[in-house]
Amino acid sequence: MTRIADLLFEVRMLKDLNRTGYAFLGTGGESIAEHCFTTAFLCFVMARLEPDVDAEKLISMALVHDTAEARTGDLNYVNKHYNTVDEPHAVSDLVQGLDWAKEIPELIDEFNRGETREARLANDADQLSFILELKKLKDLGATSPESWLPFVVGRLRTDTGKQLAREVLGTRWDEWWTRGYSE
Repeated sequence: MTRIADLLFEVRMLKDLNRTGYAFLGTGGESIAEHCFTTAFLCFVMARLEPDVDAEKLISMALVHDTAEARTGDLNYVNKHYNTVDEPHAVSDLVQGLDWAKEIPELIDEFNRGETREARLANDADQLSFILELKKLKDLGATSPESWLPFVVGRLRTDTGKQLAREVLGTRWDEWWTRGYSE
């Protein structure tokens, strides 16, 4: 149980680690845990839109896809040009001594390869999580998301991901709150 407690504290660390790409935007921000939650929830939705996929695998993949960052930190695309991260080693250490946790590195590897339907959807959810943040910032008046959105949308690979992106981009971030508002 001590090893499980260690794992839980390590994964909990993702709440305290911020994603670094927002520095380039000049606005916004989120923790790695916030990003993983949104990505996992997007996968929950995608599993309902695509009932033939393995929903548990899809959601689990999204939940664990960035857990290595508890050890490695979050490297944005510029950092990755100058730093090499040994993600497999970090993930191996993360699950060391937990035989039942061997599926975590398998899920992360599948996510990174992007070859299965679930992996492609999970990768799209990863991008859609960022699209949601960029759209909110744009709706609040930030100008930098406008130049980022085409690149992020261009990474989407599935029809479901592309359809969700179109709807997100065509909907104001707070419309859910104001739709039907009356006092």
